[in-house]
Amino acid sequence: MAKAGFPFKKCLDADALYDTFVVYRIATKFNKARETDNLNMSEAEETMKRITAHKGVVGTIVMDNDSIPLKTTLDNSTTVQYCQQYKPVIGLARSCVRDIDPVDNLAFLRVRTKRNEVMVAPGKECSLLVIQNPSES
Repeated sequence: MAKAGFPFKKCLDADALYDTFVVYRIATKFNKARETDNLNMSEAEETMKRITAHKGVVGTIVMDNDSIPLKTTLDNSTTVQYCQQYKPVIGLARSCVRDIDPVDNLAFLRVRTKRNEVMVAPGKECSLLVIQNPSES
């Protein structure tokens, strides 16, 4: 039984699920472009622009596995802070998934606070972070 006040309905609405799907798709596109050494990443960049245009999106970051930002729509200090703070979170989440099922892999991570919601789509070469204000989306 859920405690009163926990926003189950708000967490599971159709828009949130669609946002999750879109973020996962853009991360997949960036990872495929990096894997094939394709310098033409226009399709991935167009998708990133569409995500940024979504209502409530504060910013997007594409970072490599060393937490170095590759693409961002945020200022430098905020980008570096998110990259440094989410690298260990992604590693820990991956480790938890692997501990439960050694053949499984982390596909998506969503962290929601009172102020922001961070959606992380980790990949082999890079990860996508989308920061949004849940009260605006």
